[in-house]
Amino acid sequence: MKRADKAARIAAILQELFPAPDIPLDHEDPFQLLVAVVLSAQTTDARVNLVTPALFARAPDAAAMAKLPVPTILGFIRTCGLAPTKARNLRALAAELVATHGGRVPQDFDALEALPGVGHKTASVVMAQAFGVPAFPVDTHIHRLAARWGLSSGKDVVTTERDLKRVFAEPRWNPLHLQIIYFGRRYCPARGHVVPDCPICCWAMSGARAAAERKAGSSR
Repeated sequence: MKRADKAARIAAILQELFPAPDIPLDHEDPFQLLVAVVLSAQTTDARVNLVTPALFARAPDAAAMAKLPVPTILGFIRTCGLAPTKARNLRALAAELVATHGGRVPQDFDALEALPGVGHKTASVVMAQAFGVPAFPVDTHIHRLAARWGLSSGKDVVTTERDLKRVFAEPRWNPLHLQIIYFGRRYCPARGHVVPDCPICCWAMSGARAAAERKAGSSR
């Protein structure tokens, strides 16, 4: 099957399974989404949603966050992975937003990626989910599934993002990145994956890759 035809069939299945995917991180505005996405690195969305209500009650915007000492921020987010680094970055990015952008989150990739602790994936999530700008943030689920489905080589996340943008129409990028994440969580785990039971892998995954996964699973 041609890659474009495979992508179209995958998109149709994802749309049927997840027609209106919710943004998984709780927030009320672009600043709070930015903070939540920074916190989500090496941490589950569920954990982030547990710690942000108290943090946002104390510091709901950039001006308030910039005034908090790093140890205070750390106290709110201590149960998140890499908490000390994230606390420093949150304080610094809030201060930078106040100093450079009037306390507002810029609607610009380059400006976002210039903020402390904000990489391309975080910027892409904010642009897509806060501002509706077409983007294709690639997390571990998307990177893994794109390779499983033969839509990308899986060489690195930069390659995966480029390949997915080529095979899916731009208006579908924003919902698709959420749909793939939800699909990965529900149907397509990294371990214990049963290929015949997966609504997409059962036909999209190559026999060689399925055999390699079975071999890797049996050796663990």
